[in-house]
Amino acid sequence: MKKKYIYTILLVFIAFCLCASFFKYKAKQSTSYDLLDRKGPVADTREWQLTRTYAESLLQSLRKNPADAKSALALAAIFVQEARVTGNYVYYDKAAMKYVNDVLKADSTNFDALTFKSLIYLSQHHFADGLAIAEKARTINPYNAFIYGLVVDGNVEMGNYDSAVANSDKMVSIRPDLRSYSRISYLREIFGDYPGAIQAMKMALAAGAPGDEGTEWTRIQLAKLYENTGDLTSAKMHYTIALNERPGYAYALAGLARIALASKDYATAISLYEKAVAAVSDYSIKEELVEAYNLSGQKEKATAMANTVIDNMSKDAQSGKSDENIGHYADRELAYAYLKINDYNKALDHALLEYNRRPDNIDVNETVAWVYYCKGEYEKALPYLKVALKTNSKNPTLLSHARLIYEKVGQKPTI
Repeated sequence: MKKKYIYTILLVFIAFCLCASFFKYKAKQSTSYDLLDRKGPVADTREWQLTRTYAESLLQSLRKNPADAKSALALAAIFVQEARVTGNYVYYDKAAMKYVNDVLKADSTNFDALTFKSLIYLSQHHFADGLAIAEKARTINPYNAFIYGLVVDGNVEMGNYDSAVANSDKMVSIRPDLRSYSRISYLREIFGDYPGAIQAMKMALAAGAPGDEGTEWTRIQLAKLYENTGDLTSAKMHYTIALNERPGYAYALAGLARIALASKDYATAISLYEKAVAAVSDYSIKEELVEAYNLSGQKEKATAMANTVIDNMSKDAQSGKSDENIGHYADRELAYAYLKINDYNKALDHALLEYNRRPDNIDVNETVAWVYYCKGEYEKALPYLKVALKTNSKNPTLLSHARLIYEKVGQKPTI
């Protein structure tokens, strides 16, 4: 009787496990994502109303027919765009990737799905994976300008700058528009040609419709170019225009905050940064706010914000280990966040993790060099600095760091 009792318990346990696995599988299969409510002025726009209506119609179509690839990819496109608008890349990248992967499970060569998957991987800073998928998609359709843009982005992030230039030329020859001109601008900036970068970004801006998120994002990039060249008047003008075109636009608010910070108007800068942080989930803006708090003498607020940024970025990175649809590398950003709280050892750990993924990227090398400088290990900084300077970039932060490092090692700057 005792043995029979044990067998019965085992059978019940096995049946329970099988049922649990089945329902878990079904739940995973039926998982769907909705649009999250927007915050601030962007929640009151006609654009948002249309986006919500369209997204709901796509979700209804997918409930009726989960194999509807066209609706799945259209929904993924909405999620990708919402990530840009709201800065909530963690949620929306996960949502978009779910639908993209559903399509690819049915057709592994679907060009549009591969394109989205590459775009999302690049968004998550999985640059090598994003580039590899973009290259695969390009073999399927070598006449699509957008896929060349992703190839450009992937090569830039991996430090393959000559390949990025070649692919940007191909992209603009297929479709000269906002996307292709803006990439040409970025590459010119990388190679130290700020006048050429400004010219190309103006062309990109002229190719867009005023008020569109993509157009105003481009205007922000143009303003940053003016900012980096010291033309704060032009920079402020474009940040202001962007804010007028898209009320509450966080990146315009952050730009105006930097202008205020440059004139040591800390109160105005902090107010603008706090409005930007309330409007969008973006760690870079929060890190700029940390700097503003520090400069204004609000050390406790700076430390609290820096620790919050570190905690959130770390959680986002960890979440990818248990979910195939998400996982954001943020080691370069974490390195700078740890520098802000003077934790140089952890900063170096993260800087080197990023370096090991993409040792040819100039920004990554600049980060490692600067961490070694902050640690007082100036000689170790030098080889990374030399790689960071290999494209003759005139980025003011890079040049400032370079002069400080060269001074400490007793060498004359060659910049």
